[in-house]
Formats: sequence, structure tokens, C-alpha cells
Amino acid sequence: MIAGLMNAIAYFFSAKIVLWSYHVKVVGEAEAPRLFKIVRKVAEMDNLPMPQIAIIPTDTPNAFATGRNPKHATVAATEGILKLLSDDEMTGVIAHEMSHVKDRDILVMSVAATLAGAISFASRMFVWGTLFGGGGNRNNNNLIIVLLVAITAPIAALLLQLAVSRSREYKADYEGAILTGKPLWLAAALQKLEIQNKARPMRRGNPATSSLFIVNPFRGGALTTLFSTHPPTQQRIARLEAMASDFTGVGERIRR
Repeated sequence: MIAGLMNAIAYFFSAKIVLWSYHVKVVGEAEAPRLFKIVRKVAEMDNLPMPQIAIIPTDTPNAFATGRNPKHATVAATEGILKLLSDDEMTGVIAHEMSHVKDRDILVMSVAATLAGAISFASRMFVWGTLFGGGGNRNNNNLIIVLLVAITAPIAALLLQLAVSRSREYKADYEGAILTGKPLWLAAALQKLEIQNKARPMRRGNPATSSLFIVNPFRGGALTTLFSTHPPTQQRIARLEAMASDFTGVGERIRR
């Protein structure tokens, strides 16, 4: 119940909190005509309502979408990504983000977070109940089991949550590429974004929100990579390149 309550609050208010934390500026079409044109085109292709558009004041190139459903969605792009990517590459990125909106991934991740939180709370209750409610029946074996549960259950819950996050990224890549019919647009964008985000990671922001972005804007060591919210970028690019080859093969067979 506690985990559900916490994540219900996050589900309804996380968009506003995230936009505030990154000093995001909601803009009109006159302020960002290029971005508006691309987002509108993708939204119409996917039969989605036009989302709110916002600009993140940082040169680190990245983008994210947030909002609990398509009617309450916001697509945010950094100043850096608008300078770095071509129109085709930006279209691939926006198609990826709008796929998150269409699939209600904020809801999916809220459910995953609720389950992870519930497992963590349950493991803590088990530990405290065993240590302080077991009377004189405790022995060394019980204490070892308790310690193992206390350590492994929260880690398992976190790994489950991260696995769901990575699977949604792959799915958004796939659906965005299908929508545009040009998987290499997104592949080229991901390659540029990976290089630039490694070179100059985002200085302001909370790593807990990294799952929102199309690539991880924060960098860390091996442990951070192990618990990553995103699949390896090179694997994402390889999948998109394979899709492009499939599209080419289908086109050649049709022509024959």
C-alpha cells in the first residue's frame, strides 16, 4: 500500500516535478518552429494528440517525453540536440519519444516501481519481524537467511525494474523506426547522442530520472553501467541497422 501510494503520487505529479527540476521552458510554435513541425508531423503519423513542447536549457544533446497519457504528454528537447541533429535524425528521436507516449510507458514504469517497492518493503518487514518477533527460536541459520533476504530481495526488485525499463527502450526504438520507415534515422541520432553525452554529460539533474531520456545523460563507472536504465547504445544501433536491412530486402523482393 505504501509503495502504491508513493508511485501513484509520482504517476500524477512526476511530469511537473521533472520539468521543474530541469528548469524546462514550455514554448509556443513561434519560439521553436522547427521542433513543432517535426513533433506535429510525427503525432499526425501516429494519430496522437499534439503534446506540449518544451526546451531544456543545456548544451548536452538529449530529449525525453513525460506525462501520464497522450492527452497530458510533454516532449522536451535540449538546446544541444536541436543544434546537433538533422531534421531526419530529430524525426527518428521524436518518433521514439512519441512511442513512449502512445504505449503509456509512464504507467508501465509506475507499476514496475510499485512492484519493486512492495518487494523491498516486504523484505524489510520479514527481516525486522524475524529479528524482533521470533522470541528464542532464532539461530545462526535463520540469521543467515534473513541477511540473504535483506540483501538480495531489494537488488532483485531493482533489477526487475531496470529490465522493464530497458525493454521499453527497445520497444520504443522499434515502434519509432516502424512509424518513420527509416530505422537509420534513429540509428544515426543515437550514435551522435552517445558520443556527445559521454563527452559532456549533463551537470544538473538527478540520475534517478535518467530513464526518461533517450540516452543516459549521466555517466558513472562499471557499477552504474551494470544497473543501467538503458540498453547498450551499440546494441540498439545494431538492431536498427538490422531492421533497415530487412526493409531493404523486402523492397527488393517486391520490385522483383
